[in-house]
Amino acid sequence: MLDLSKIKAITLDLDDTLWPVWPAIDRAERALDEWLGRHAPMTAALFSSPVARHDIRGQVVQAHPEWKYNLSAIRREAIRVALQRAGEDPLLAGPAFDVFFDARNRVTLFEDAVLALAFLSSRFPLVALSNGNADIQRIGLGPYFQASISAQQFGVGKPDPRIFHAAAGAVGVEPAGVLHVGDDAALDVLGALNCNMQTVWVNRADHLWTHDAVPHETVTTLTELCDLFPR
Repeated sequence: MLDLSKIKAITLDLDDTLWPVWPAIDRAERALDEWLGRHAPMTAALFSSPVARHDIRGQVVQAHPEWKYNLSAIRREAIRVALQRAGEDPLLAGPAFDVFFDARNRVTLFEDAVLALAFLSSRFPLVALSNGNADIQRIGLGPYFQASISAQQFGVGKPDPRIFHAAAGAVGVEPAGVLHVGDDAALDVLGALNCNMQTVWVNRADHLWTHDAVPHETVTTLTELCDLFPR
């Protein structure tokens, strides 16, 4: 059971908690492909092969293990390698990535997200805590959050306890006073439980819970999360 009296701050996952991530990634991939088709057609042709795209990304990840959580650096370098392999200008990697990243941040929020953020942020300091590379400022959600910590900026990701502790520290709260809210059973719920945080699992897709440790509460929408608190 959730102990509301202990909550002094809330940390929130982003992808698949506030918006569905894969539609945004697909949109960004299409925008990148269209841009490359106009400015680097040989690279666009190379990237049209899923095998080639996967191979290039794998090479980048293997060559740069320090970028494990830096999705932006991996993406930008993969584009550069593809440009170089296709015999086109590798300096186009910067503007090409900008096209991708701009589209990646044009997310379609779940319809309950804005009202929930407004409600929760009026009661607690909120911290965005994500393994992804979404930018809450670009998305327009910055005013609801007092801090934002991403794995690519911090250097480690969930479920590593250090990133949860950093999120709590960003608003001056001990982990026991933090409620973490997210959709991923292992990264969000188990990671936060391991840090002595309370947890709410956002289970929009009606997945089965398969772990021994359990979240303090499970909700199917962020509206249900808000309903846990007295008005």
